[in-house]
Amino acid sequence: MPGATVAVGSDGDDEVVHDFSPLLLVYRSGRLERPLIVPPVPPGRDAATGVESKDVPLSPSSFVRLYLPPAADSAGDKKANKLPVVVYFHGGGFVIGSAASCVYHRFLNDLAAVSVDYRVAPEHALPAAYEDSLAALEWALSAADPWLAAHGDLARVFLAGDSSGGSICHHLAMHPDVTRWGRLKGVVLLLLIHPWFWGKEPVSGEKEHRRSPRKRAEEARGGRKLLWELVCPGAADGVDDPRMNPTAPGAPALEGLACERAMVCVAEGNHLRWRGVAYAQDGQRWSCSSRRGFGHVFYLLDPEMEEAKRLLGRIAALVRAK
Repeated sequence: MPGATVAVGSDGDDEVVHDFSPLLLVYRSGRLERPLIVPPVPPGRDAATGVESKDVPLSPSSFVRLYLPPAADSAGDKKANKLPVVVYFHGGGFVIGSAASCVYHRFLNDLAAVSVDYRVAPEHALPAAYEDSLAALEWALSAADPWLAAHGDLARVFLAGDSSGGSICHHLAMHPDVTRWGRLKGVVLLLLIHPWFWGKEPVSGEKEHRRSPRKRAEEARGGRKLLWELVCPGAADGVDDPRMNPTAPGAPALEGLACERAMVCVAEGNHLRWRGVAYAQDGQRWSCSSRRGFGHVFYLLDPEMEEAKRLLGRIAALVRAK
């Protein structure tokens, strides 16, 4: 994956003012550069799994990619044989990523889900991604698509996502529209994989992480602005906004989520892990799974590694068991 070349013009317009490498570079001129290039791939039949996929546009700026496993062919229209519906929200710090990216297409062919594409910041600041994601969830629960109508069991709906997609899942599960009808319409479990949560005051091991020379260098390189402040400039409380810090003082209690249970996956090599653990400990009947020695979204970066296969297997078993 190629890196970025930073050019400084004579007038300073091409000076980098915010460096959120490898996700985003913001230049003084307003130019944006995304060094981490993940190419898109088209939908279709996956030769390795036999999963069929297709894109369904929801608006001029958003779409969903539907994945239908071969097992659906034998399920027919019989309600007893219908399949659980996993609605998945990709990560990328709200600034990169797509449901069509090759890494998510590979992962979701193995998982078979409804993959949501949404507008990204800073061109489309939050709440744009939240609005697109809510519209996609409402669309999925309406069974407007023939695949969902024929094969989806809307009494078994899972909200899943990684990194910023995990925080989208939390936001949706706390949204008044979703909490009002989520449990009635079958939102049974929240699955947060390496969720991106943060806060002004460090928790647990974050204290050492924030004092580390590497972290201080990253903060100096990125300027004073945090990535959350860039993608959500209207957040009055900054990173203590309940959407970014669900356990902040005054944040809505997690017992109000639209589902009765949540599964949080963290990785020991990821500095976000302490927030994931705190989230699980703050809820009731929440559980947390730790992957030793691995970093952020490692399963996307190397899907063939045994630990990635084990994580996928555990997620699949969790979905099948509900």
